[in-house]
Amino acid sequence: MDDLSLSNPVFATYATAAALTILKGVAMSWLTVIRMTIENGGFRNPEDLKRTMANPRPHDGQLAPNERVERIRRIQLNDLENLPYFLVAGLLYVTTEPSLLLAQFLFYGYVVTRLLHFIAYYTAQIHDIRAALWTPGSFIIIFMAGSTLVSAVW
Repeated sequence: MDDLSLSNPVFATYATAAALTILKGVAMSWLTVIRMTIENGGFRNPEDLKRTMANPRPHDGQLAPNERVERIRRIQLNDLENLPYFLVAGLLYVTTEPSLLLAQFLFYGYVVTRLLHFIAYYTAQIHDIRAALWTPGSFIIIFMAGSTLVSAVW
C-alpha cells in the first residue's frame, strides 16, 4: 500500500487537493452561519426563534427565506453534490500510478475549478458561466474514474 502514503508524491498531491476541497466545503457551513448572523434571518427551524444570547430579539421574519442566505446554501449543496465524487475518484486514481505531472494537473485543476465556480456562484454570475466553470471539474472526475476502471479491468 505504498501508493497511499504521503511519501508517494502522487498521493501527497491528492491529499493536498482533497484537504483543500474539504476545507472549502466546511468553510461553506461557516459562511452560512455568518450570513445568517449578518442578515438576522434565513433560519430554518422554529426553535431558532427562541430568545437566546445569540438571538436576543427573535421575530417570525427570521424563518422567511432570505436570498442572501439561500445562495450560500445552494453553493454548499453544489459542493455536497460534487466533492464526494472527487474525493473517491481521486483516491482510486492514485492507485493507477499516474504520472505526477498529470496527477497534479487533474487534482489541482479540480480545486481551481471549484474555487472559480464558487466565485461565479457567489457573485451571481449567469448559469452559462457557472456551467463553464463546473464542466472541467466534472470531466476531471470522469477521466479519473474512467482511467481507474480501465486499469482495474485490464
